[in-house]
Amino acid sequence: MGLFAGTKWDDSFHCDRCGVLQADCRCPPSPPSPKDPADQKLRIAIEKRKGGRVVTTIRGFFADDPALAERLTQLKNHCGAGGSREADMIVIQGDQRLRAAELLKQLGYHVT
Repeated sequence: MGLFAGTKWDDSFHCDRCGVLQADCRCPPSPPSPKDPADQKLRIAIEKRKGGRVVTTIRGFFADDPALAERLTQLKNHCGAGGSREADMIVIQGDQRLRAAELLKQLGYHVT
């Protein structure tokens, strides 16, 4: 007998889609919803890496945002430079602060 048995909190946790108990549910997980750009506050900075190379870093993205890979591609194309993704950060080669900020503001992000 459970702690909440017989009370209003005694819930058997059913799946919202098929109505079966969560333990027995075979529904695939729902795809992650895209995050609203207005909720993300991005910080753009430049860093000097070894060998004197300069890169532009953009921090503040939601790490689980499904559109993050698309943003990386858009930034690389807009800036005309290479880049990569590291967790919640995008790295673009060279000093691309102004170009990156311009594109991100057009996409609806808060940029500082």
